[in-house]
This record gives sequence, C-alpha cells and structure tokens, in this order.
Amino acid sequence: MLDKEKLKEQILEQLEEVIDPELNIDIVNLGLIYGIDINDDGDVKITMTLTAMGCPLAGVIQQQVVRALQDIDGINQVDVDIVWNPPWDKSRMSRYAKIALGIFD
Repeated sequence: MLDKEKLKEQILEQLEEVIDPELNIDIVNLGLIYGIDINDDGDVKITMTLTAMGCPLAGVIQQQVVRALQDIDGINQVDVDIVWNPPWDKSRMSRYAKIALGIFD
C-alpha cells in the first residue's frame, strides 16, 4: 500500500526544483501548488495556478512539473491541472520567497 503522506513530502521536495522562469523562485515557495491528490494506483493530480493568467510559460511549467515527478517510486501517472480560482496573490508566498523578491508586509 502507498504511504501517501510520505509520497506527498517527496513530491513537494521535487517541486521545489521547478523554478518559475520569470521570478526565479520555485513554484512551492511561490505558493502556486494548491493541491496534491494521490489515488491508490499511484496516479497523481497536481492542482496549481500561475502568477498571471495567460502566462506564456504555462506549458513549460506543466512539463517541468511532470518531469520532476516522473522518477519518484510509487508514482504511476502525473496530471497537472492549472486553475485560476482562487486567484494567486503574494500572500500565498513563503517568507523565503517574499524576502528573495524584496516583498515586505
């Protein structure tokens, strides 16, 4: 049986390697990952958003997410669902990302 919590930790670790090309910060610390769902067959659905609607790099980021997760043991298939609700804003960013971008609340 899959240890889904352990798998989620591994997924988040790998997603920290996916860098937003415009902001140069990983998609996890930017707060772009809204959800990680894993079924019993090891199929993974990543629900995420982008910092701006109509981002020309959406396809590239989707491919990078799939590539980052393909070598994790226990994962069968990866589906990336880009959503626009709730809309992303800077409050979703980690403290690390805010400091790196010079954003102070």
